[in-house]
Amino acid sequence: MAILKSRLSHLESRDDTGFSSNASGRFIHKDGTPNVRRAGLSNPLQKYSWYHTMLDLPSWKFILLLITGYIIANIFFALLYYAIGIEHLTGIDESTPFNEFTDVFFFSSQTFTTVGYGRIAPVGFLASMLATFEAFLGLLGFAIATGLFYGRFSRPRAYLKFSKIALIVPFEGSSALMFRMAPFKNNLLTDAQVILTCAIEDADEKGELKSKFFTLRTQINKINTLSLNWTVVHKIDESSPFFELTKENFETMDVEIFAHIRAFDEVFSNTVVQRTSYSSHHKEIIFAQKFNMMYAPSKGQKKTILNLDLIDSYTPYSI
Repeated sequence: MAILKSRLSHLESRDDTGFSSNASGRFIHKDGTPNVRRAGLSNPLQKYSWYHTMLDLPSWKFILLLITGYIIANIFFALLYYAIGIEHLTGIDESTPFNEFTDVFFFSSQTFTTVGYGRIAPVGFLASMLATFEAFLGLLGFAIATGLFYGRFSRPRAYLKFSKIALIVPFEGSSALMFRMAPFKNNLLTDAQVILTCAIEDADEKGELKSKFFTLRTQINKINTLSLNWTVVHKIDESSPFFELTKENFETMDVEIFAHIRAFDEVFSNTVVQRTSYSSHHKEIIFAQKFNMMYAPSKGQKKTILNLDLIDSYTPYSI
């Protein structure tokens, strides 16, 4: 570690990353979200922006949440109609308890959606007020759901797939750190830029372990069009914090690399951002020979085929 301390003392560390040198654990998750848990508010719900939460949910969770909420709301109102008394609902089939409950439940769903087929109708002040309130909540709920659907569909995203690993490979008589990305949808990204930062845990003058942050220079930090995969290359030379570090150093050190990608989406006419990270502690930085090619010409030589399944494919290091 003496080599590391000597190397880092000659490099200028960064203080503008937004992270603390005393922070613990991983700084950024693989999905780009910061590894931070907020505490200290009297009301725990204040920590959440429900709009952001609903927009960030995976599609299947979002749809499942809407369906579950819809069913629970109708069961709740059906129980309220039972509490008032189903004799205040005309047209209920009371032949069996099951038919009775399903009639009340479907009347609630018809009221909630303002369909109102007419076979069942409320009678009396309480039942009519409850039906009026349910119809109001139904209109409000569908308006909110429509806004969330629009927000999710209209939200600009980069839709980039990153390699799960970063490689340290032989490069131009030395070595280089490489990872790659590729767009996985039919969006067109232009003016793509990458900012690469690393965090290295090192002992300070008092012997306490603290993280230091350094900018990693890349061979190409901007490309005009991101249509195929982009392999980001950081050459490990005298100006790199990884200079003279061995495989054993990476296995014992705690190194994390942050990748920040910014590009312009031509369809949305807006800037999109995506992040990821690679951690030596989680075995995501590997010594290897090279990444394998992930695109090839089509059979008719008229198109280029980009195989996204090969984004993590690499040739192992051979001595």
